[in-house]
Amino acid sequence: ATDRLLFSSTMSQFQAARNARNPSGLDWTSDGCSSSPDNPLGFNFVPSCQRHDFGYRNYKRQNRFEAGKARIDSNFRNDMYDQCTRESPSSACRVVADIYYNAVKNFGGREIPEEMTEED
Repeated sequence: ATDRLLFSSTMSQFQAARNARNPSGLDWTSDGCSSSPDNPLGFNFVPSCQRHDFGYRNYKRQNRFEAGKARIDSNFRNDMYDQCTRESPSSACRVVADIYYNAVKNFGGREIPEEMTEED
Protein backbone atom coordinates (compact mmCIF):
# COMPACT_ATOMS: atom_id res chain seq x y z
CA ALA A 1 0.00 0.00 0.00
CA THR A 2 2.86 2.39 0.79
CA ASP A 3 4.38 2.16 -2.69
CA ARG A 4 1.00 2.50 -4.41
CA LEU A 5 0.15 5.63 -2.41
CA LEU A 6 3.59 7.13 -3.00
CA PHE A 7 4.29 6.31 -6.60
CA SER A 8 1.08 5.28 -8.39
CA SER A 9 -1.71 7.31 -6.80
CA THR A 10 -2.55 10.82 -7.92
CA MET A 11 -2.11 13.54 -5.33
CA SER A 12 -5.91 13.69 -4.97
CA GLN A 13 -6.06 9.95 -4.31
CA PHE A 14 -3.21 10.21 -1.81
CA GLN A 15 -4.88 13.12 0.02
CA ALA A 16 -8.20 11.22 0.18
CA ALA A 17 -6.42 8.23 1.72
CA ARG A 18 -4.52 10.52 4.08
CA ASN A 19 -7.69 12.29 5.23
CA ALA A 20 -9.34 8.90 5.85
CA ARG A 21 -6.14 7.53 7.47
CA ASN A 22 -6.62 4.50 5.25
CA PRO A 23 -4.92 2.06 5.57
CA SER A 24 -4.87 2.64 9.31
CA GLY A 25 -1.62 0.77 9.93
CA LEU A 26 0.48 3.38 8.14
CA ASP A 27 2.07 6.51 9.61
CA TRP A 28 0.10 9.50 8.29
CA THR A 29 1.76 12.15 10.48
CA SER A 30 3.43 15.13 8.85
CA ASP A 31 5.14 18.32 9.92
CA GLY A 32 4.39 19.97 6.58
CA CYS A 33 7.57 21.20 4.95
CA SER A 34 9.57 20.80 8.18
CA SER A 35 11.62 23.91 8.92
CA SER A 36 11.03 25.36 5.43
CA PRO A 37 8.02 27.52 4.54
CA ASP A 38 4.95 25.50 3.52
CA ASN A 39 4.01 28.02 0.84
CA PRO A 40 7.24 29.65 -0.38
CA LEU A 41 6.45 32.73 -2.48
CA GLY A 42 2.82 31.61 -2.35
CA PHE A 43 3.47 28.21 -4.00
CA ASN A 44 1.47 25.51 -2.21
CA PHE A 45 3.91 22.69 -1.48
CA VAL A 46 2.05 21.34 1.58
CA PRO A 47 0.53 18.28 -0.18
CA SER A 48 3.93 17.44 -1.70
CA CYS A 49 5.58 17.73 1.71
CA GLN A 50 2.89 15.58 3.31
CA ARG A 51 3.41 12.77 0.79
CA HIS A 52 7.19 13.09 1.21
CA ASP A 53 6.81 12.77 5.01
CA PHE A 54 4.56 9.75 4.45
CA GLY A 55 7.28 8.11 2.37
CA TYR A 56 10.10 8.81 4.82
CA ARG A 57 8.14 7.77 7.91
CA ASN A 58 6.75 4.56 6.46
CA TYR A 59 9.92 3.47 4.68
CA LYS A 60 11.81 3.92 7.96
CA ARG A 61 9.20 1.82 9.80
CA GLN A 62 9.46 -0.81 7.06
CA ASN A 63 13.28 -0.85 7.27
CA ARG A 64 13.80 0.12 3.64
CA PHE A 65 14.52 3.83 3.93
CA GLU A 66 18.11 3.81 2.66
CA ALA A 67 17.16 1.79 -0.42
CA GLY A 68 14.12 3.97 -1.18
CA LYS A 69 15.21 7.49 -0.19
CA ALA A 70 16.31 8.60 -3.68
CA ARG A 71 13.03 7.44 -5.22
CA ILE A 72 10.97 9.16 -2.50
CA ASP A 73 12.95 12.39 -3.00
CA SER A 74 12.53 12.22 -6.78
CA ASN A 75 8.78 11.70 -6.35
CA PHE A 76 8.73 14.78 -4.08
CA ARG A 77 10.27 16.86 -6.86
CA ASN A 78 7.75 15.46 -9.37
CA ASP A 79 4.86 16.30 -7.02
CA MET A 80 6.12 19.87 -6.64
CA TYR A 81 6.64 20.23 -10.41
CA ASP A 82 3.07 19.04 -10.91
CA GLN A 83 1.89 21.70 -8.47
CA CYS A 84 3.96 24.27 -10.38
CA THR A 85 1.84 23.68 -13.50
CA ARG A 86 -0.98 25.36 -11.51
CA GLU A 87 1.16 28.19 -10.13
CA SER A 88 2.28 31.48 -11.63
CA PRO A 89 4.96 32.06 -12.61
CA SER A 90 5.57 28.34 -13.06
CA SER A 91 9.26 28.86 -13.88
CA ALA A 92 9.87 30.53 -10.50
CA CYS A 93 7.90 27.76 -8.82
CA ARG A 94 10.15 25.14 -10.40
CA VAL A 95 13.26 26.99 -9.18
CA VAL A 96 11.90 26.89 -5.62
CA ALA A 97 10.93 23.22 -6.09
CA ASP A 98 14.52 22.46 -7.11
CA ILE A 99 15.80 24.15 -3.93
CA TYR A 100 13.44 22.06 -1.78
CA TYR A 101 14.39 18.89 -3.67
CA ASN A 102 18.12 19.53 -3.26
CA ALA A 103 17.63 20.17 0.46
CA VAL A 104 15.91 16.80 1.04
CA LYS A 105 18.28 15.01 -1.33
CA ASN A 106 21.29 16.22 0.63
CA PHE A 107 19.94 16.54 4.18
CA GLY A 108 16.55 14.80 4.41
CA GLY A 109 15.99 11.88 6.72
CA ARG A 110 19.11 12.36 8.77
CA GLU A 111 18.78 11.84 12.47
CA ILE A 112 19.70 14.93 14.46
CA PRO A 113 22.18 14.05 17.23
CA GLU A 114 20.52 14.38 20.63
CA GLU A 115 23.12 16.87 21.86
CA MET A 116 22.12 19.24 19.04
CA THR A 117 18.44 19.23 20.06
CA GLU A 118 18.92 20.02 23.75
CA GLU A 119 18.20 23.51 24.99
CA ASP A 120 21.07 25.23 26.81
